[in-house]
Amino acid sequence: MTVINPSAVVADGTAASNLTIGFIGFGAMAQGIATGMVRHGGIDGAQIVAYDINRQTLDAATSVLGATAAASAADVVDECEVVILAVKPNVIESVVEPIKAKLAEPGTVVISIAWGWDFAKYETILAPGTHHLSIVPNTPIAVGKGVVVAERLSNLTPDEIGTFTRLFEPISLVEFLDTATLYQAGTVTSCAPAYAAMFIEALSDAAVKHGIPRAAAYRLVSAMVEGTGALQVATGQIPAAMKDAVCSPGGATIRGVQRLEERGFRGDVMSAVDAVMGD
Repeated sequence: MTVINPSAVVADGTAASNLTIGFIGFGAMAQGIATGMVRHGGIDGAQIVAYDINRQTLDAATSVLGATAAASAADVVDECEVVILAVKPNVIESVVEPIKAKLAEPGTVVISIAWGWDFAKYETILAPGTHHLSIVPNTPIAVGKGVVVAERLSNLTPDEIGTFTRLFEPISLVEFLDTATLYQAGTVTSCAPAYAAMFIEALSDAAVKHGIPRAAAYRLVSAMVEGTGALQVATGQIPAAMKDAVCSPGGATIRGVQRLEERGFRGDVMSAVDAVMGD
């Protein structure tokens, strides 16, 4: 068992170009990861093998990427060094049971994106010695702008952690966190794209109200959101300082900030996260 020190992670391990990556479950999130890998992560579509119970969806999605549609979950494990479990959380046990001996074979790395399935929970159903890591990705990974929250506790070797980072760092910010905060952080990063999209929609509606064509409004607002986030990551500035930098004394921006404060903007955002966490 390994507790990962993020500062000590070095991207050694197997070169991404030499890997075959498998997906068991190929829904929207799995397709997003695969798309990011192929279009932005230096992975060839031929390196990807996927299985899903919905054969029509599987065939269409793999065809677009040049990936292979497998006949079964067992076939995915047989052909791949990295296996990504991407089925719904409520069917993890039934999916894993028939293939758990294969998942435990030397040279296989299991990465799970199933919500709520952390290291300790997997240890109750996987065969002893299975090398596995639980992560929470988000949808922007499809365009190489994702966030992946990874559980610090795992039993991957240093080389296997290196393989994982080689695959995911080109398409996402990878953050290792303790188990206790894995899904809290996952809520912020994986659910919040919905909230960000609502903000983009609302701000675009305001732009349309004031005469800007809708297509232009979407482009302008989305680029502004992306740029603001990139500026914060690049500079490390706290968001309050970034807000203050735009708010001139007696200016228009601070009047808009006041209105957002009066309407409870920040409290509403925090309440949305509380609702997801069941608080």
